[in-house]
Amino acid sequence: MTAATQFEFINDQDQLLDFCDRMASSQFVGFDTEFVSENRYQPELCLVQVATDDEFAIIDTIEVESAAPFWEALAEGDHVSIAHAAREEFNFCFRSVGKWPAQLFDVQLAAGMVGLEYPASYANLVHRILGKTVDKGETRTDWAKRPLTDRQMEYAIQDVVHLKPLWNKLSKKLDSMHRTSWMYDEMDAWQDGLTDILETPQWRRVSGTANLNRKALAIVRELWLWRDDEARKRDRLPKRVLPDDLIVELSKRGTSEVSRLKAIRGFDKRVAKSAIPEISAAIERALELPTARHPQRALRNKSANLGLLGQFIAIALKIVCREEKIAPSIVGTSEALKNFAAWRLGLMKFDETPELATGWRKELVGSLIEQILDGKLSIAVDDPKADHPLKLQKN
Repeated sequence: MTAATQFEFINDQDQLLDFCDRMASSQFVGFDTEFVSENRYQPELCLVQVATDDEFAIIDTIEVESAAPFWEALAEGDHVSIAHAAREEFNFCFRSVGKWPAQLFDVQLAAGMVGLEYPASYANLVHRILGKTVDKGETRTDWAKRPLTDRQMEYAIQDVVHLKPLWNKLSKKLDSMHRTSWMYDEMDAWQDGLTDILETPQWRRVSGTANLNRKALAIVRELWLWRDDEARKRDRLPKRVLPDDLIVELSKRGTSEVSRLKAIRGFDKRVAKSAIPEISAAIERALELPTARHPQRALRNKSANLGLLGQFIAIALKIVCREEKIAPSIVGTSEALKNFAAWRLGLMKFDETPELATGWRKELVGSLIEQILDGKLSIAVDDPKADHPLKLQKN
């Protein structure tokens, strides 16, 4: 049995400020969080675990006055910020201080960019790359409950103990494959996307709106804005306040008349009685908008063959990614593949060049996919008995 990891437990503001002063001189800052998110508008941050050049710490964010000094220190300086699957960690940082972690290096993404499993859990990466085992026995802990046990804190600190060794191995592999710049380009794009989600109303992400007309989309937008504000006030998940399918149904009905809203099956059981007048008012605001202020419908391709074409390109993508040792899901989603094909064949117009035709993706696979679309390359059977029986060949 391995010895317990030595760390500083920080539950006092002055103690936190002293730690942040020391952290400022560190070249590496590994970090992770523990939070609870069940039925909350935003997750409640409970702990921040930190690994610097020469010490480990757990910050009790429930006990300290404010965790903002840590996030400010993380965003400043010349250190490399190391994390695993850091979506929520990024969100905590950006919401707190409006900045990105300095030089964020996500070990999950880096692993996928050198040909390892993606997305891989922290425990799997530690085992695969470092040959060590991580205890995952506290995965269902209520991190908001105090006091914390020694076992809980030891479990928590293990999530940062291996971050620097993982960075060391993965960064060397990225350098040897000349992909370090790719990784940081991808991190920048990823953080740009998360920033946009945090700063821009995401009403277009309501599921089931693809076939709605512009007037109905205006209702979707107003209902989403009301729901988001109400969820924030009540600290509840937005979909618990008003589910997506009800937003879509209300938008299709196109009326603010309360009696007609109540006529929707299940409406009374799924919506708080006190919220009905506000929902009606939100719909009325949308109905009063002039047509010119209705949202534009998203661009859609009507070619029935595009889905099949996307599947065909996906096979080619997997062949290329296997040869180039990179996870296909990092290179392009099925939607990205269809968009690239639609753009390349002139089936759709885009405001921006598709991602597969820019940057490192174009360098890696974009040109090859263009050759496939032009008929210069084809997919052929290489060895039907092999684990990977297909190959690309010139025509």
